[in-house]
Amino acid sequence: MGVVLNLEDGKRVAASIQDLVDLTAADMGRVNELILSKAGSDVEMIPEVANHLISSGGKRLRPMVTLAAAQMFGYAGDGHVKLATSVEFMHTATLLHDDVVDESGMRRGKKTARMIWGNQASVLVGDFLLGQAFRMMVDVGSLDALDILSTAASIIAEGEVMQLSAAKNLETTEDEYFAVIKAKTAALFSAAAEVGPVIAGATRTDRAALRSYGMNLGLAFQLIDDALDYGGSSKDLGKNVGDDFREGKVTLPVILAYRRGTAAEREFWKKAIEDNESDDAALEKATGLLTRHAAIADTIGRARHFGEIARDALAPLKATPQKAALLEVIDFCISRVA
Repeated sequence: MGVVLNLEDGKRVAASIQDLVDLTAADMGRVNELILSKAGSDVEMIPEVANHLISSGGKRLRPMVTLAAAQMFGYAGDGHVKLATSVEFMHTATLLHDDVVDESGMRRGKKTARMIWGNQASVLVGDFLLGQAFRMMVDVGSLDALDILSTAASIIAEGEVMQLSAAKNLETTEDEYFAVIKAKTAALFSAAAEVGPVIAGATRTDRAALRSYGMNLGLAFQLIDDALDYGGSSKDLGKNVGDDFREGKVTLPVILAYRRGTAAEREFWKKAIEDNESDDAALEKATGLLTRHAAIADTIGRARHFGEIARDALAPLKATPQKAALLEVIDFCISRVA
């Protein structure tokens, strides 16, 4: 993953995104202030639940992408700060909702909000953050930006429902899997990247370039997450290794290993995924089967493929420090498996 540096606030950031961190540092300071302000409420539980996740050490990659994309096209206002904060609130709300749907116990090395305050509080605080996100979008006054982010919010919700219907279904196809991650993960990366040039008044061609960059970056990011679930670290993944397996999620590594396996191996997968026989011994066996059938290697290969498409999307744009930093983000996302 490369050299890891300590920032002033004590967070650790991989050196491969250090240029992005440096370029957006001043604006991210304003984003962090706005996050704290907009997560506040007279209802005591709301800031408690929100700050539990907001302060838990995420890299805030999506809002940094929004800020850099706006800077790339010379934006000089403050709308990008509000939009970046909206993007982070949308992401945080999604995590709160995800943990309820997935019945997750840990997130970024800490107990999930649902384990402390319960499912109802987690869902409702997620809804509050979405409401605050939309208020900030309206404040910016760009109908195009509002359209992009509100459309992404709808697509993300559709992705959650698609994933729910695909859970524990070993007949899930690769096309169905990619439809889920395109909606659940890539849609927000795409929107985060596109709203930058939108408020900077960039051309439709420039908008399309950033939209494609974000979409393919998001696909690569999720594929690496799915690979890491069977061989990464909790620090890189943001949750416990093996959680997807224990929750019966049918991700690309599982789809590939199941298709390529023997009848006996497919029976193992059915017991593990469909019948919840997913203890540590089963996880170890699953990891062995994934290795035997090159399912992890091929998943990483797909991630590299989407990373190259993201790189190609930015190729026609003029050289700027922001463009270089966004290209480095691709390497960072994929290098997490190194």
